[in-house]
Amino acid sequence: MDIILRGYQVSDATWFYHSLLLIIAVFFRFNRLWSLRNVDLLLLLSLSPGLLLLNNGESTLGKGWLLTVTALLLVRLVTDGLFVRRPKIEQNLVAHGTAFLCIAAFGFLFEKAVNQSPSAESVGSVERARDIMHRRDSSETRANEGGPTADIAAALTLPLADGVALNDEDLRHQIGSTELLAAHGLAVLAHLAVVFGLLFVGKWHFGDIKIGLGMATIYLLLPCTAYDVHKVHHVLPAALIIWAFVAYRRPMLSGALIGLACGTLFFAIFLLPVWMTFYGKRGALRFAAALLIVGAVLLGSLVLTSADSHSLTQQLIGYINWEWLEFRDVYESGVTNALDNTTVGGLWSETNKAYRITVFATFLVMTAALTIWPLQKNVEHLMAASTAIVVGAQVWYPHHGGVFVLWYLPLFLVVMFRPRLTHLMPPVIAQAVEEEQQKPDRRGVQTPSGAIKHLLR
Repeated sequence: MDIILRGYQVSDATWFYHSLLLIIAVFFRFNRLWSLRNVDLLLLLSLSPGLLLLNNGESTLGKGWLLTVTALLLVRLVTDGLFVRRPKIEQNLVAHGTAFLCIAAFGFLFEKAVNQSPSAESVGSVERARDIMHRRDSSETRANEGGPTADIAAALTLPLADGVALNDEDLRHQIGSTELLAAHGLAVLAHLAVVFGLLFVGKWHFGDIKIGLGMATIYLLLPCTAYDVHKVHHVLPAALIIWAFVAYRRPMLSGALIGLACGTLFFAIFLLPVWMTFYGKRGALRFAAALLIVGAVLLGSLVLTSADSHSLTQQLIGYINWEWLEFRDVYESGVTNALDNTTVGGLWSETNKAYRITVFATFLVMTAALTIWPLQKNVEHLMAASTAIVVGAQVWYPHHGGVFVLWYLPLFLVVMFRPRLTHLMPPVIAQAVEEEQQKPDRRGVQTPSGAIKHLLR
């Protein structure tokens, strides 16, 4: 479908080679080869060859490659606190040039998302969203991997897709149907949410919009983003978690966003202990209250599509793939997804199930350790620990384990680009410090509140 760029076609391998040169030219530190930035950059670029090998049917080599790189990323994140020197590093391209590259990369990514068939999960979310809008029973519809959050998000894009299809019959004919148009729109909006989330993290928390622009640009350029650009259930959880970082000063809002992320794929549940420890007792209560509210909203969306209690129970059970709990990859290597024509398969198979259970137990120990140490966390600890947990989930995840790079790609970029953030404390502690600083000193002089707010920003 040549809807936007006539005659434009780029294979996955070509995208990798072109983006490799662009990323190195713009972000690689040539004046300091052994810098942490270069190591992080090489780790990110090393993910794409593993995905290429899997998509080309070389499952053994591809799985081994992905497992090695994922393990190195996990070690890097767990030891993030040891790298205390984190100066702000500018791109090798001026800000206006980086902005132009970011917009151009999004244009090509948008073209790829529109011209590629949406994933089965995305189409399923749209179909269930239609049931929510018309309050039809969905108990007979197979619950998709995206969870109820993806269904609600699709319900927001369906009216827009209906309006576009009504006003442009040619576009509707090229896309195929309103549901497919909504699935395409949902994928584009999810990536836009990630891009703007990275921009606001850079502007509000890192104190430099150019850092946010650099993170957004490299996110759009990386080949692993392009490979799964049409898969909403890959990118939607990461978008919600990124915005939770943007809103970390408001426990209720960040709790609602993390709750919605838990409603997409269950790996986000493992983030809850770290975030609640970060907020402390008072902040954790507000965070938990937001989780309960979101849970009620998601349950309400299922009630709207349930004819009776039996139908509701069937839908709740349908969102849980019980074969995953048996630690068995239901998509063995070499099996091709008929909808998007990509080879699927994770790091594990039925033959080494016992080893995966051991890895899962190790993951739980790591999550507990990141939760209790350090007990008093700042934003640096929260970012690194959250990303490590999401990356660690890839190592044991039964379904496509190691392949869902977009789960943690935006989070790792935040850790990769961040400067020192020891001054960014949980909101309750920051407020207590400000109140303490505003008390008169021995000379009866009060510290100006504006200066303290600037210091804590």
